[in-house]
Amino acid sequence: MNSAASEVRSSEASSRSSRPRTVAVIDVGTNSIRMAVAEIHGESEVRRLASFSQPVNLGRDTFRTGGIRRATIEQCVRVLSVYKQALREYQVDHPEQVRVVATSAVREARNRLTFTDRIYIATGLLVEPIDEAEVNRITYLGMQPFLRPPSPLVRGQTLVVEIGGGSTELLVLGDGDVEFANTFRLGSVRLRVALEPMRVRPTELRRVMESQIAHTADAIYDRVSPRERPHLVALGSDVRFAANQLRPEWRRERMVALPLEELEPLADEILQMRDADLVHRYHLAYPDAETLGPTLLAYLTLARRFGLDQIWVSDVNLRDGVLQEMALGDVWTEDFRRQVIRFAMTLARRYHADEQHARQTAELARRLFEHLEPLHRLESRYGLVLYLAALLHEIGAYVNNRSLHKHTMYLIRNSEMFGLGQKDQLLVALVARYHRRASPQPGHEGYNTLDREDRITVSKLAAILRIAIALDESRSGRVKQLTCEIDDERVIIYLHGVEDLALEQLAVRQQSTLFDEIFGRSVLLRRVSE
Repeated sequence: MNSAASEVRSSEASSRSSRPRTVAVIDVGTNSIRMAVAEIHGESEVRRLASFSQPVNLGRDTFRTGGIRRATIEQCVRVLSVYKQALREYQVDHPEQVRVVATSAVREARNRLTFTDRIYIATGLLVEPIDEAEVNRITYLGMQPFLRPPSPLVRGQTLVVEIGGGSTELLVLGDGDVEFANTFRLGSVRLRVALEPMRVRPTELRRVMESQIAHTADAIYDRVSPRERPHLVALGSDVRFAANQLRPEWRRERMVALPLEELEPLADEILQMRDADLVHRYHLAYPDAETLGPTLLAYLTLARRFGLDQIWVSDVNLRDGVLQEMALGDVWTEDFRRQVIRFAMTLARRYHADEQHARQTAELARRLFEHLEPLHRLESRYGLVLYLAALLHEIGAYVNNRSLHKHTMYLIRNSEMFGLGQKDQLLVALVARYHRRASPQPGHEGYNTLDREDRITVSKLAAILRIAIALDESRSGRVKQLTCEIDDERVIIYLHGVEDLALEQLAVRQQSTLFDEIFGRSVLLRRVSE
C-alpha cells in the first residue's frame, strides 16, 4: 500500500514537472519597454507565446540630464501596468515567473533607485538594472544555438555586436569560445543627444556621426586584433528592420547575411529622410525612427573597418537570453563555467602567473570545496568564485612581489572578466586578496561594502584557498587525490600517494589560522599509501 502511494506521488510529481511553465521577461531599454511571454518545456525548450513593445524616452532623459524625469517614470508605470494585466491573462501571476531587467538608461541614471522603487510600488514588479558583464553573459546564452555545427560561426573569429540606444556590446568568439567581451559608450540615442548642442546642419549630420562612430570602430578593431577577416553578427531591432526590408522571406530562427552593397543604399535612404517621414512610411514609433539611421551607419562603419563585405543578422535579443536562463534554472551551467575559466586563465597568462601552480591550486580548491560542503554550506556557484580566485591569486606579482595580495585584488577588480557581474568580480578579487597575510577586516577596501552574508562567504572561501595553496607548497603538483573527514574539532585531509608530507604539514600549520577562526576546527594532514 505504501509502495503504491509512493508510486502515485512520484507519478504526480513527474506530471507536474513535465507540464510547460509560462514565464515572461520584460526588458526596460533605452527607447522602449519590450516583453516576451513564453512557455518552457522540459529543461531547456523555450516557445514564444507573445511579444509586446512600447516606446519610452528613458535614454533621452538619462543621456541629456543624467536622470529620469518624473513624467517618463509615470509613462513607464503606465506601460508596465498594461503589461501586468496581460500577464494575468497568461496566468503569469507569481514573482518567480517574471524577470524585469533594465540596461544602460536605467543603470546610469542618478535616480535609478527612485525609478525602481516607483515601479515596484505601482506594479509590484522588481526591476533589476543589469551591468555590462551580465548583458554579455546573457547574449552568449542567446547565441548558443548558432554556435553548433553546421553554423559558420563554429570556425574562425566572430564578432557579436549589438549597437543599442546607450551602448555597444561586443562579444568576440574564437571557434565558438569566448575570447573577449566589452562595452563601448556608443549608442544611437546617446549619439543623437551628444550632437544636439552642436546644432549640426542636416547636410553635415552624417559626416559628423561617421566621425564619432569611426573612433569607436577603431577602438574595437584595436581591442580585437583580428587574425583574419572575422564574421560580424549584428543584433538589435534596427538591424532586424533592415533585414526584413532586404530579405522579406527571412525566417527568424536562422541568421541571414546582408551584403554591404545592399545595406548601404538602404541606410543612405533612411539617413536622408526626416523622422516624421520614417514614421509615416515604415509605421515606426518616433523613438525607433530616431535610432534607425545612426545604428545602420554604425554597423556599416564597423564592417568596413574590418574589411568585410557582409554582416550576419540574428534575431537573438536580451529577452531570449534571459528566457534561456529561466529555462535552465542555473546561469552557471557547465559550458558557461568553462568559458569563464578559459577567460580567467587568459588573464593569468597576461600577468605571467605560474600556470602549473595556478591550475593545481584551483583544482585542489575545487576538491576541498566539494568535500567540505557539509561545513561551509555554500551554494555550488561559489565554487566557481573560489576556483577563479585560486587561478588568479598570484597575478599581483606582475606589479610587485611586495603587497602582492593587494596588487592581485586591484588587477582582478580592474580587468574585464567575461560572465561575472560587478559583485561576483569583487568576491573573486577579495578571496584572492586574502590568500595570505591578514584576515578580512571591516575597514578593508571592497570588503567594507559587503553585507554580512557576503563577508562570511569571502572569509570561508579565503580560508579554503589558503589550505589549497599550502597543499601545493612544493609547486610540484604531486597532490593528485584527497579526501576529507570532518568531526566536531578538526578536519582531517587524507592525501593519497604522497610519501613525505613534511613540507605540506608545515605550510598547513602556517596557513590554517583563518580556517580555525572561521570554521572552529583545526586542519590535520594524513598520508594514504597507494
